[in-house]
Amino acid sequence: MSNPEVVLLGDGPVRWQDIAAVARHAARLALTPTVWARIDKAQAIVRRIVDSGERAYGVNTGLGALCNVSLAGEQLSALSRNTLLSHACGVGPALPDEQTRAIICAAIVNYSHGHSGVQRAVVEALLALLEHGITPQVPSQGSVGYLTHMAHVGVCLLGVGQVSYRGRIVAAAEALADAGLAPVQLGAKDGLCLVNGTPCMTGLACLALDDAQRLLDWADVIGAMSFEALRGQIAAFDPEIIALKPHPGMQVVGEHLRALLAGSEVIAASEGIRTQDALSIRSIPQVHGAARDQLAHAVRQVEAELNGANDNPLLLGTPDDFRVVSQANPHGQSVALASDLLAIAMAEIGAIAERRLDRLVNPLVSGLPAFLVSEPGVNSGMMIAQYVAASLCAQNRQLAQPAVLDNFVTSGLQEDHLSLGTNAALKLHQVLENCTQILAIEYLLAAQAFEFHADHRLGAGTGAAWRQLRACVPAYCQDRWLAPDIATAARLLKDPRLPQPLLAARH
Repeated sequence: MSNPEVVLLGDGPVRWQDIAAVARHAARLALTPTVWARIDKAQAIVRRIVDSGERAYGVNTGLGALCNVSLAGEQLSALSRNTLLSHACGVGPALPDEQTRAIICAAIVNYSHGHSGVQRAVVEALLALLEHGITPQVPSQGSVGYLTHMAHVGVCLLGVGQVSYRGRIVAAAEALADAGLAPVQLGAKDGLCLVNGTPCMTGLACLALDDAQRLLDWADVIGAMSFEALRGQIAAFDPEIIALKPHPGMQVVGEHLRALLAGSEVIAASEGIRTQDALSIRSIPQVHGAARDQLAHAVRQVEAELNGANDNPLLLGTPDDFRVVSQANPHGQSVALASDLLAIAMAEIGAIAERRLDRLVNPLVSGLPAFLVSEPGVNSGMMIAQYVAASLCAQNRQLAQPAVLDNFVTSGLQEDHLSLGTNAALKLHQVLENCTQILAIEYLLAAQAFEFHADHRLGAGTGAAWRQLRACVPAYCQDRWLAPDIATAARLLKDPRLPQPLLAARH
């Protein structure tokens, strides 16, 4: 998987970055002959079950509470089609294209393990959606962890529903025809394979990991800027002190902060002006580092899910010697918990950023002009930007409530414990978006505070961050429309490249 333009599913482990590359950066997803052979072997087991008449859940029985209803012949294809149509009942606004693409990628990864039994033609059709930029319109709400989102993907393979295609929303049948693709003819178990498993929460989580990793780098950069603007006491980041508490993330943040602030005349001139800083200033390694540790935990959970089979039933062995096992691998508790924990961690990143930016605008503690303008009174300055950050933090506290605890009973008592992992992943995305806006506001305020330290050299990384923002957003000399400035700062934070200020500081 070394070529960034092609993600090849083979015998090696799948990483979350592979899903993000296909979903976000137009990398092509391809399968090795070994993977296709695994898919074909599992499908051969399905055909053997159908031919023998042996009862196997979801292959020749009804679904959920209807698992004891036996089916045969043409009913099996009808079951697959009806499964997609009946399960495609989501509500709410459609997911962004990249999120739907991530879900499709995660589904293909699941089939690649060779324990699902889906037809090769179905996998080829999903790959074709990605290849041709045909993205099903998938309602964002209605999943208890699986089913509805992939059902909306599945019906598009039949030519039903709507898709995003070449910048327009069109009928699925129209897009398939324009791309030279035919609707898929489903067979036994295909419908269940399409709606089952954890690709929804896992695909969404992969994109969240991408966002969280980038935001945590930016949080270090922007936190260092606020620390410098507030003339923080660098002793709190002493490497010997940081090493006495050996959390891995804390060590990384300590290294980042020291590199970002290296050479700062502001910090050097401020040494000893106070005994210690407020906790929001001196605890950056501890708080940011804890979030990094939660990100590392989430990566382990999500990648374990990607590299595991999560269908029900699962097919083992060969067509001549097989087992069909009903179990609970589609239950996404691990990914749900990881998403909930990461949402809490990222809400905390936003919370501590809001406390830092509040100190920047408060002349009682900042040592800077009120609300960071030279003529406070006639100008309100950055006053209301802090209000916005406070509002976003309040929403993040609400979103940080664990989704996984919201258990419900479905399918006539048959499915009586649910992960709610898709809800967990979706609210994690909202927390990340809110955190992006909070950090964008802190970035603006810290850069504005630097205008009042113009007679001192800034740190190696913090100075680079200041110059990067100033290339897009001028200094705030008097009141002006502030919303576009926040939007510009947020766009910088969403840039997929490593933050250049941190890169400069590391070198």
